Amino acid sequence: MASQLSFGPLPVDQAELRRAYSCFPSGVTAVCALDDEEPVGIAASSFTSVSITPPLVSVCVAHSSTTWPRLRQLPRLGVSVLADGQEELCRSLAAKDRDRFVDVPWEPSEDGAVFVRGAAAWLDCSVHSELPAGDHDIVLLQIHRLTGDPRNEPLVFHSSRFRRLVALES
Repeated sequence: MASQLSFGPLPVDQAELRRAYSCFPSGVTAVCALDDEEPVGIAASSFTSVSITPPLVSVCVAHSSTTWPRLRQLPRLGVSVLADGQEELCRSLAAKDRDRFVDVPWEPSEDGAVFVRGAAAWLDCSVHSELPAGDHDIVLLQIHRLTGDPRNEPLVFHSSRFRRLVALES
């Protein structure tokens, strides 16, 4: 006989809601571009593949972001899937009180997308559409070009900490 889960009411406490959300591991990406020859970008852990045809991925961006309004207007955005070992780089890209690119090795594309060196994958994208969703926007990005290096393990964020993947023996 299967046991029944006992659910309480939807938590009003944001900390409890964040704790529940943190049970799902995610990769971490950097979404970056050149704005007036200056690199701008954000770290985003709410990244997922959406569609093969057309090739789409999504990121979720908080309404409180002061960087997203600059990025959304640019023709191309670089999405870098951060690799294991890029934890400090991720923290730098998430900082609100300093130059985010001070210790971040990057390179631009001809179209103005910015890519983080050493990442596991790189996607050259443009904004396809945005959907309001609570205190965030779901941003659909169309992929124009991509490449990756499967030898680089991804950076994983779980339970409010960075983690490493461990392969199971087959």
